[in-house]
Amino acid sequence: MAVNLHIPAPELVFPVDGVEIGVTEAGIRKAGRRDLTVFRLAEGTSVAGVFTRNRFRAAPVQVCEEHLAQSLPIRAMVINTGNANAGTGEPGLAAARATCDALAKLLGLDPRQVLPFSTGVILEPLPVDRIEAGLPAAVKALAPGNWTEAAHGIMTTDTLPKIVSSKANIGGHQITLTGISKGAGMIRPNMATMLGFLATDAAIAPALLKRMAGQVADVSFNRITVDGDTSTNDSFIIAATGRAGLRIESESDPLYPELLATLKAAATELAQLIVRDAEGATKFMTIRVEDAGSQEEALKVAYSVAHSPLVKTAFYASDPNLGRILAAIGYAGIDDLDVGRVNLWLDDVWVAKNGGRNPDYREEDGQRVMKQAEIAVRISLGRGKVTETVYTCDFSHEYVSINADYRS
Repeated sequence: MAVNLHIPAPELVFPVDGVEIGVTEAGIRKAGRRDLTVFRLAEGTSVAGVFTRNRFRAAPVQVCEEHLAQSLPIRAMVINTGNANAGTGEPGLAAARATCDALAKLLGLDPRQVLPFSTGVILEPLPVDRIEAGLPAAVKALAPGNWTEAAHGIMTTDTLPKIVSSKANIGGHQITLTGISKGAGMIRPNMATMLGFLATDAAIAPALLKRMAGQVADVSFNRITVDGDTSTNDSFIIAATGRAGLRIESESDPLYPELLATLKAAATELAQLIVRDAEGATKFMTIRVEDAGSQEEALKVAYSVAHSPLVKTAFYASDPNLGRILAAIGYAGIDDLDVGRVNLWLDDVWVAKNGGRNPDYREEDGQRVMKQAEIAVRISLGRGKVTETVYTCDFSHEYVSINADYRS
C-alpha cells in the first residue's frame, strides 16, 4: 500500500567507488529470504553515525557507538534482519561482538573496524551461529553494484525497498551519492525503527562528517513519524570513501554548504520513503508549522498533529473533520498560545482563519483535498518567524492487522 514510492531503475542506482556489498540468506528468522548484508568500505573511508535515544538501546547500537568512538577506521558493516538483538542484556552484547569477530576474520580486519546492525523482533536471542554460517556467502557476493539487493535484504515489514541514488557536480567535481533505508512501523524521531545507510565518494574529514551526520539526521530521519514509537535499534550511517576529487576538511570550505545540502536532500528522500511505505499507509502527509516563536514549539505542534490517532484516522477516511487538527494544536503544550492568531490550510484550502472556521471555507473543498494520496497541512501560529516540517501518514485497518500478526 506504499504511497507514491518509486524504485529507481537499475541503471539509475549508481555504485559508490569504495563500497562493496554482499547479500545472502542466513535463515535468521525465516527460511528463503535474504536477511544478511555485508558492506566492505575501502581504506581511507570516513564513517559517522546517529543512533536511537531510546534507553533500551539494542546491543548492536551500543557496539556501534563503542567502535565509532575508538581510533581505528571503520572498514565494514554487517546487518541482519529478523532479530533486533534488543532487550538481550550481556548475552546480546556478546552476540553483537561475536558477529563483528566473525566478519573481521573473513575480511582480515580488527573486530573494532566492524559495525553491527540488527532489526526485527525484540527480546529474542540473536542466532549468532546462523549469522556466522551465512557470512562467507555474503563476503563471496561482495560487489559494487549490489545496492538494490541490500535494500531488499534489510527489509522487515517494509513492502518495497527504499533506495536513492544521484550524481552531483560540486565545485567542478562530480560526486555520487547512493543510500538505502528500511522502516515501516515503530517510527518516530530520535530516531525511528529504521536503518539508513548513505554513501558518497566525496572525501570528508572524520570529525566534520560526525557533525554533518547529526545535522543531516535532524532534517530527515528526525522529522518523520508513523506511530510515535521510538525504537531500540535506529541507526543512520554516512560513509565518505574519498574516491572522488572533492575534498572537504572544514565548515569554512566554500563548497561545504553545497555538499551538506546535497547530503540533506538525499537523506530526506530516504526518510520520506519510510513514511510512504509505513505499515498500512494510504496517505502521505506533510505537516508544516509556520510563524512559530521557536523550533521547540514548532515541533511540538507538528508532532502533536502528526501523532494524533484521531487526525490520522480522519485522513484515512478522507473525512474533513478538521476540528481534530485544531484540538491537536491546542494540546501541544504551548500554554500561552493565542488561538485567535492561528490559521490552518489543507493544500490551498484555507480552513481556519484567526482561530475559527474561515467564512469562505466549504466542506467539499476540504473533502477534495482529503481524498488525495498526498496532503499538505500548513499551520500558522502567528508567534514568530520559525518554520519546521514533519512527515507522517494516516492510520488504516491494515496498521492494526500488521502489528497484531508481526511475530507470527
